[in-house]
Amino acid sequence: MTASQDPRLRQLPSVERVLQQLEAGGHLNGIPRPLAARAVRQVVEGARRRLIDGTAPAEWSPALVIEESTRAVAWSGHSRLTRAVNATGIIIHTNLGRAPLSQAAQEAVRAALAGYTLLEIDPETGDRGSRQTHVEGLLEITTGGEAGFAVNNNAAAVLLGLAALATGREVIVSRGELVEIGGAFRMPDVMAQSGARLVEVGTTNKTYRHDYERAITPNTAMLLKVHRSNFSMTGFVHEVEVRDLVGLGAARGIPVMYDLGSGALVDVRTRGLPAEPTVQEAVAAGCALVTFSGDKLLGGPQAGIIVGRAEAVDRCRRHPLARAVRIDRLDLAALAATLRHYLTPDEAWAEVPVLRMLAADAHELTDRALWLTHQLRNVLEDRAVATCISADAQVGGGALPGAVLPSAAVLVQPGDGAPEAWAARLRERRPAVIVRIQDGGLLLNLRTILPDELDAVVDAFR
Repeated sequence: MTASQDPRLRQLPSVERVLQQLEAGGHLNGIPRPLAARAVRQVVEGARRRLIDGTAPAEWSPALVIEESTRAVAWSGHSRLTRAVNATGIIIHTNLGRAPLSQAAQEAVRAALAGYTLLEIDPETGDRGSRQTHVEGLLEITTGGEAGFAVNNNAAAVLLGLAALATGREVIVSRGELVEIGGAFRMPDVMAQSGARLVEVGTTNKTYRHDYERAITPNTAMLLKVHRSNFSMTGFVHEVEVRDLVGLGAARGIPVMYDLGSGALVDVRTRGLPAEPTVQEAVAAGCALVTFSGDKLLGGPQAGIIVGRAEAVDRCRRHPLARAVRIDRLDLAALAATLRHYLTPDEAWAEVPVLRMLAADAHELTDRALWLTHQLRNVLEDRAVATCISADAQVGGGALPGAVLPSAAVLVQPGDGAPEAWAARLRERRPAVIVRIQDGGLLLNLRTILPDELDAVVDAFR
């Protein structure tokens, strides 16, 4: 008998039959039927695929379809874009929205949501203005750039910079810096879409100034440097420092663009972390354009930021693509509030959640882990064992690759030996609690659980 002849296929209930059972059980109350039907259809089709390819569990029965459909329909009635507690130990977690916003940024978003806003109106004259006025001054002050401009993400910032300064001409970049960013988007692909022509120089591990010099032609529009923010190279390696590249560009009349990616506005070495180039250093080196993300080390909303020389930034501002990649008012509000923290670096370390997590004291994390362990033991009693252990955390999100941060964690080992099922239940909570599975249990890393989220974790287990 082939898998496609599995007799259990005939036992699969129809979508309509499942809907009728759920309706009879009161599971569709308040949930639009089209949404519920879509959720059930996906469950039934998934079960059919598993039965055909032989991956369905041996104890499969039609009751499992009803059970899974009940959960799927319940989810369909609510937005899945809900608050979550990040207990994974990965600070900038792309799947969880990267950087959590500061209180000030959250309040700014709520104000922008309340109704109409002065997005593009000058309050003094009543004339139409630019939405960029909300952040351009802050960007100039915090980065040292002559001008600043924000778009919807860093890939868009890079695309816009290339299109504005190099369409139809050559852009020289080191072979060792042709990175791939999240979602399988690669620098050569972004460059191709901009209309610029990629010229690779050097080798994977070594590129020298003379490699750039030899590649320059009358058709060269730009020298591009890309920070390897999501991986590191060690050993027999060499790269051209940005100041040297700017010097070469100045001698030959060619602008330099630096894609910094992670966007650090503070020196993370002051908190014992590995060196990370800052935006201010790149601007001071003389780059025409510097691009970086708003939701990585900057700790703000998803955004792409362009700073640098006024003439180069203005060309980006006036390019037709600028309209297609413009930043939304909610992100703009959050970005402006986040940048204000950086007017005083000490305030940034105290108020921006990503920086607070990076700088968290290991002893303080242990104290929190001990408190959480005690609370969970009281809640779980004999249903699970909760133990305070040491653990490591990561920066994540394409920033500070390889940096390992000492942390403390609570390991919860269920007595029924089913940590996956416990993790699934935690994901269904409001707020959802996202954990790692390790050593037969649930690992809750305290470096990424904010102090005001501890009670929510206890309630989720309760």
